[in-house]
Amino acid sequence: MRHHGLDVSANVSILFPELDYLDRFAAARDAGFDAVESWWPFPVGVPPRAGLDAVLAALDGAGLRLTGLNFWAGDMPAGQRGMAIHAERHDELRANIELVGEVAERTGCRHFNLLYGQLAPGQSAEQAAEVAAGVFREATAAVSAFGGTVLLEPLARGLNGDYPITTVAEALAVLDLMDTEGVSLLFDTFHLGHNGEDLVAAATAHVDRIGHVQVADDPGRGEPGSGTLPLDECLDALREAGYSGRVGAEYKPTTPDTRDSFGWLA
Repeated sequence: MRHHGLDVSANVSILFPELDYLDRFAAARDAGFDAVESWWPFPVGVPPRAGLDAVLAALDGAGLRLTGLNFWAGDMPAGQRGMAIHAERHDELRANIELVGEVAERTGCRHFNLLYGQLAPGQSAEQAAEVAAGVFREATAAVSAFGGTVLLEPLARGLNGDYPITTVAEALAVLDLMDTEGVSLLFDTFHLGHNGEDLVAAATAHVDRIGHVQVADDPGRGEPGSGTLPLDECLDALREAGYSGRVGAEYKPTTPDTRDSFGWLA
């Protein structure tokens, strides 16, 4: 599946919510996708092996490539958005990093989103970056042997607790402070657009720092065309500036049947 000259992957953690998670892989294939991406599909960093094997079997059974995966980020349904800045959770995160490295080797996946985390009471942004730097280095070491890239993502204000990275500038400042090879910006149009970022200008100015792109509209985080963001112009700007990576369709369909939300890809 291509759009504006860029290959598009389906994010099976948010698309096809009308189906059980394991059934979404085949649904993505049947809709015309050749690749998928996913959030970490378990509430714990190291699930029972049978659970992970079932996910990989669904991927293989659908004949799809895995092009993006999140590291464990805590209890996402409860509102947690990452453990990188929480040293007391690093043992759990390190165990997950090791497992994600195995997934990288087994699947050929090369892009891995390490959600940063919400500030604890009294924790400054500077302290958070210092805590996160070491675990980001460990994550890059785990996937770099397979050509993998770790991603740092700004998130929407007001929807994700006290998450300290909400703009491209804030993300790049943290990346520069970490000074870690193998970490790039995850450019998500919904989160950045919700926060008032000029998507076209940011895409053009910072394309060399962008490791992956995800697309959804705002308001509502629906499919492109359901909101007001200049998504066509943004994708054109990315391509013209030299971006040749994947675009993850990571949106909440506004239709009961996800297949009816794919008109923007026509």
